[in-house]
Amino acid sequence: MTKRNLDPIKIGNSSQLFVDEYLIDSKKNLDLKLHSLIPRETALELDAPWEGLTCDYHTVFQDGKLFRMYYRGTSHSGYTIDSMLSKKEKVIQPHPETICYAESEDGINWAKPSLGLFEFEGNKNNNIVWMSDNHDLVPFRDENPSCKEDERYKGIVWVKNFIFAVKSPDGLKWSLMRDEPILTDGPFDSQNVPMWDPFRSCYVIFTRGKIGQGGSFGGGYRWIRMATSENFLDWSDLIPIETPGSPIEHLYTNGIVSYKRSPGLYLGFPRRFSPSRLPFEDSNWPGTSDSVFMSSRDGINWDRRFLESFVRPGLDDRNWTSRNNLLSCGILQTSNTELSMYILRHRDFPSCRFDRATIRLDGFVSLNGGYSGGEMTTELLEFSGENLYLNYSTSASGFIKVELQDFQGKYIEGYSVEDSPEIFGDKCEGLIKWKNGPNLPIESIRSGLVKMRFVLKDADIYSFKFA
Repeated sequence: MTKRNLDPIKIGNSSQLFVDEYLIDSKKNLDLKLHSLIPRETALELDAPWEGLTCDYHTVFQDGKLFRMYYRGTSHSGYTIDSMLSKKEKVIQPHPETICYAESEDGINWAKPSLGLFEFEGNKNNNIVWMSDNHDLVPFRDENPSCKEDERYKGIVWVKNFIFAVKSPDGLKWSLMRDEPILTDGPFDSQNVPMWDPFRSCYVIFTRGKIGQGGSFGGGYRWIRMATSENFLDWSDLIPIETPGSPIEHLYTNGIVSYKRSPGLYLGFPRRFSPSRLPFEDSNWPGTSDSVFMSSRDGINWDRRFLESFVRPGLDDRNWTSRNNLLSCGILQTSNTELSMYILRHRDFPSCRFDRATIRLDGFVSLNGGYSGGEMTTELLEFSGENLYLNYSTSASGFIKVELQDFQGKYIEGYSVEDSPEIFGDKCEGLIKWKNGPNLPIESIRSGLVKMRFVLKDADIYSFKFA
């Protein structure tokens, strides 16, 4: 990543994550460390006749006190490996694709409400919210201040390689915003992700694309493109994203979110596809999949320094079929210390399901110091607030120290490393104190500009914020 200019980074009072080196001026004996999701319980079993073996493309978001989930219901039995089925398992037969809905009050216990909106095999007792000649529906709650109430929920559907805009007043009853497609320059045969970005005050969409040569996808590689819009109907040209310094791989989906706790930051969780691998001798379809992590400050230039898998298939053979291990599009905060995501498992089998997994608040990547210790100095930051809070974890013998520096890089009297007690423990929002207390030396900081020096020993810092 190229170093930025000398202008201060405006961070206000939002959380700042160490997913890249954007905030870092210099560091010694410290690394950025990618962390892993912790498997939890099964969130949703996909065993209804209108769901099936190949459900996927799930989207989650918070709507007030309610968590919503939307997903595609499909059952293509041709992917199933018959030798891996038990005698008691029932294979749901192929059917027209559906878009299904589930909801939860805690992100842990999910229900499929009977909505009565669409008839399936003569019965409306189901949780279907959309049926058409479509590939998927990816919705979001529109937080645009100018949004009309009957369009409070927006989304896109892919039909015959065109993308159409849809709207809803309640997130359940959907209709086309217009008869004509909003994007026509395919390919779009994947989970295309729209959103309102409050930091940039525009709509953004990330779609499938194709780049490179020599790959198995029409002679190239499955990739990601970005476009923007002021009104959700008229879009800029789609531009392929850039991932400098990383290899070209099949990124089957994008799973991109605008991370609300840190405005301006995009996080992506693409499903990475290896199309030629044959995990089982009697596999009907070649290929294996996992999910990876990436980040961006503008949506076009992405940091893929972590090439290792973020979600592995694991020990369970049923997670090694070709299009498994897809992460939900969307992240839910399910406690004061925890984020939840939802992983597609057992695709191609009657046990197809979404499993919940968790990670620490802001805990995707940390600034990590080993036992020998190290230090880091930030770029010049422009903040607002009277106190500093760290999201950190140390060992029982590890510690963190924090020094405040002025815009010239000189430590501020009373806030040097020597004035910082050893900080140890494990907190998602720990108030930082110096010998004189926690209050920042506002009178000594010119125009809210400050640099920080962190000293770490056997410790991790995930994020920080001023408030």
